[in-house]
Amino acid sequence: MTQITETPRGTARSEGRADHDARVYDDITGLLPSEQNPSPLVRINRLNPAPNFTLFAKLEWMNPFGSVKDRAASNIIRTLEEAGELRSAEGEDEGRGIVEPTSGNTGLSMAAIASARGYPSRFVVPNKVPLEKKVLLKIAGAELDVLNDELCPSLGMGDGSINLAKSHAKASKHRYTMPNQYENPANYEAHVRTTGPEIWNQTDGGVTHVFTSLGTCGTVTGLAKYLKERKPGVKVIAIQPSEGHDVPGLRNTSQLDISKLYDPELIDEVLEVDFKKAYTTALELSQREGLLAGPSSGLIFEGAREILLRDPDQPGVGVAIFCDNVFKYVSSMIKHIPELSEGTSA
Repeated sequence: MTQITETPRGTARSEGRADHDARVYDDITGLLPSEQNPSPLVRINRLNPAPNFTLFAKLEWMNPFGSVKDRAASNIIRTLEEAGELRSAEGEDEGRGIVEPTSGNTGLSMAAIASARGYPSRFVVPNKVPLEKKVLLKIAGAELDVLNDELCPSLGMGDGSINLAKSHAKASKHRYTMPNQYENPANYEAHVRTTGPEIWNQTDGGVTHVFTSLGTCGTVTGLAKYLKERKPGVKVIAIQPSEGHDVPGLRNTSQLDISKLYDPELIDEVLEVDFKKAYTTALELSQREGLLAGPSSGLIFEGAREILLRDPDQPGVGVAIFCDNVFKYVSSMIKHIPELSEGTSA
């Protein structure tokens, strides 16, 4: 029987004590992904067009708060704790926590970890983010500001998401700090510490291709830094949605001025995919592979499939990052595929 011990309230820590064999944890943060507790790789079977190429989906929705952003959020909070920037609420002290612009997933991960630690959290969210994500942020304990802004925060938007978050941080220094996921190196370092080593170990160093997306660019940069140091020939492919997209959390290269983490020298190819395929391919993954993938996962897989169709006989071992699942995007799926709602009423 695993012995569970208490950690004093307010003590800085990045992870709960974990017994991964017995699956017993001091708190929810013990479930955060690591080399010892990797998110699973699941082989793509029926939809893989290349018989000599092994393609895996890395299921980031198996992380405790449901997305790849658990990694960046936990590492950012860890660095803030180590710097003494956060303080748990205690008695009349409201504590000092986080304010951040988000399209949903980073905010949800930060909010859940902050709640577990006793830190306050507040997030500025564009109105176009699906309702499910906005409600989930409140369920996780966050305060919410919803703006008529772009799908993701962007520069030059006047009182947009980023500027409002900065205003909150400046006006309420005693209550909030803004880590700024778009510039914070702890974002990509999370993937150097966890995602990259996980993929390396899970494929026994055999990985030849990694397929991911562009957003804050923490994932693609961290993966490329780690894997290319271990194996320079690894191909890092970034899949971007076409212009005018409404895929939450994703960007194309025309929207990357905001990110200080984007390094095109680390990326072998940026492939554009019609953003509508994010939704139709997500449905295909659900119905053909049993993978209840969200639209960003759908877009990334569609890009991987197009790469493989160029040379269906090529050998290799690829890993596609499946950022999150479909549950937060039901309203978006119905918007793009209206027939999904047919037969759902008595």
